[in-house]
Amino acid sequence: MAKRMHIRKDDTVVIVSGKDKGKTGRVLRTEPARRRVVVENLNTIKRHQRPRSVKDAQRGEGGIIEREASIDVSNVMLLDPKDNKPSRVGVRVEDDGRRRRYAKRTGNLLD
Repeated sequence: MAKRMHIRKDDTVVIVSGKDKGKTGRVLRTEPARRRVVVENLNTIKRHQRPRSVKDAQRGEGGIIEREASIDVSNVMLLDPKDNKPSRVGVRVEDDGRRRRYAKRTGNLLD
C-alpha cells in the first residue's frame, strides 16, 4: 500500500527543487498512485499536437501546446497560511475521531 500524500488539491505549495525552485503555485490535481502533483503554471512543458477533426472541439487546433507537467510530491512543500513559509504537514486525530492536517512549523490547522 502506498504512503498517504499530505498535499491536496487547491493547496498552495512552494517548489523546493528542480527548474522552478522557489516558485509558488496552487495544486490543480494530485495523482496519489504515482505520488505526483500538478501545480498551476509551473513545470510547464511543450507538446507538439496534430490538428484533429472539427467535431472534437477540445483538440481542434494543432501546433505547439504548453501545459503543466506533474512534479513528484517530495519536491513540493505546503505553505503555512500564517506566515507564508514552507512547512511540513502532520496529521492529528481529534477527540471526535476526525483526522486534521496541521502545519508542523506553527501548529496551525490547515483544514
